[in-house]
Amino acid sequence: MARTQGSHSDITGPRVRAAALRLFAQHGYAAVSMRQIAREVGVQVGALYNYTPDKQALLFSLLKGHMDDLLEEWQAEQRPEASRARLEAFVRFHIRFNLARPEAIFISYMELRNLTPENFAVIEALRKRYEGALEEILRDGQAEGAFSVPDTRLASYALIAMLTGVNTWYRAGGRLSIAEVADIYWDMVRKAVSADDATGAPQPA
Repeated sequence: MARTQGSHSDITGPRVRAAALRLFAQHGYAAVSMRQIAREVGVQVGALYNYTPDKQALLFSLLKGHMDDLLEEWQAEQRPEASRARLEAFVRFHIRFNLARPEAIFISYMELRNLTPENFAVIEALRKRYEGALEEILRDGQAEGAFSVPDTRLASYALIAMLTGVNTWYRAGGRLSIAEVADIYWDMVRKAVSADDATGAPQPA
């Protein structure tokens, strides 16, 4: 079969996904056509279907790939035994991972509504696994007497929302480095969950 006009041997699935990611983040999933994605990659629209069945499958691939990477990299992180140290590791990991992927983070939250119910269920299950990792840290900290939160599940949702919010304002080259941002956010998280003794001093983890 002759090669589609305008296609090249080095046009691969990753290039298609990268173009879709940029366009979805800039214009929104609903406003982007397969023709626009093909134009961004530099191929005829028919060539895209060598790499994805349709636009919905492309969105699902981007969101699932992001969650798979997030879970895989978190599993690879070195995690101390003490819950307070594990919570600090989670805070720093989350900020570092997310700030390196602003477009993926944006569509992961803004475009969930555009998934089919079946695809949404898959992404939701992956998100719950990640949220569950934080909730486990909080539960362990409660048991150790290091943390005091009224509801560990609600606290895990609130903390993840707080940490992910960094992406809405952080700009590379600004006043604070990523490490400094992580220091400040860890201090806020630590104070938000720490159990206090009768004197008001934080208890050791």
